[in-house]
Amino acid sequence: MNMTKTHKMTVSAMLFALGLVLPFLTGQIPQIGQMLCPMHIPVFLCGLICGWPWGAAVGFLLPLVRSVLFGMPVIFPNGIAMAFELATYGLVAGLIYFRKGYFCLRSCYVALITAMIAGRVVWGLARCVLLGFGGTFTWKMFVAGALLNAIPGIILHLILVPGVMLALGRTGLVPFEKKDA
Repeated sequence: MNMTKTHKMTVSAMLFALGLVLPFLTGQIPQIGQMLCPMHIPVFLCGLICGWPWGAAVGFLLPLVRSVLFGMPVIFPNGIAMAFELATYGLVAGLIYFRKGYFCLRSCYVALITAMIAGRVVWGLARCVLLGFGGTFTWKMFVAGALLNAIPGIILHLILVPGVMLALGRTGLVPFEKKDA
């Protein structure tokens, strides 16, 4: 299915709205919300469904708008660092997924894992620039924030995002096949 610009804009807007609302599911317990990273899910999906420009835009704007509307994440340094991280997720997921033209489970996982790695590196670099590496932002903080504390979210994303893509593929809304190409 070839998506028009209007279709991509509509899907991106829906995923943006979902990204604003999803954190409320875990908002009562902030530690769980930080571990599950609910705002990341719509950004990954946007990059995989609509492509890198839309995924990057939704990813960059989502934490900033959410910060202004709801006060979470706190704009400095969390919101700004998350904006660059999520923009990288949407950008890299879309670039990798659409690059080969194989819309299958393997391509989805390659795009997702590559985007996760790139996004966490960008998050760490953004935090370094915002807080200063070695001063208030240390290597331990990077490892804890980018990997150790995010393990439940990483697992959730690796299960949920390909599952949603597979379901959308079965309905014919996105080109996606279960078999590997």
